[in-house]
Amino acid sequence: MDTLGFPFFTHCTQANVSDDPGLLEMLSHNLDYFRAKPVNIPKITILLDNGYHPETLSLALQKLYPQILTKIRFELSPKPTKAEKAALGKTGFVVVATRWVIERSNAWMERCKSLVNQAFSP
Repeated sequence: MDTLGFPFFTHCTQANVSDDPGLLEMLSHNLDYFRAKPVNIPKITILLDNGYHPETLSLALQKLYPQILTKIRFELSPKPTKAEKAALGKTGFVVVATRWVIERSNAWMERCKSLVNQAFSP
């Protein structure tokens, strides 16, 4: 998703596919998009939650397309520490602005399935 929450790609996997393999599958299906992207414009930032492993993803993607890291970068979504939560007077789950953009976009796609299905139908 971009910074406004509009998706670049969507990909559905079986429930037993974990974060890293699912993302690798989606990106590998769309490598032509990255091959066509010029290197003289800013890298695409792929925001990840803490269930992903950027080093593992980077190594796997470089095997598929060696120049991909000249066009993308991974950024882990911030995860507040217990001390940071305590300073805010909060416990448990705390909303992080960058994560909210992704969750909001997922909700839009869920709510507007008929529009999404029409946009991606062959």
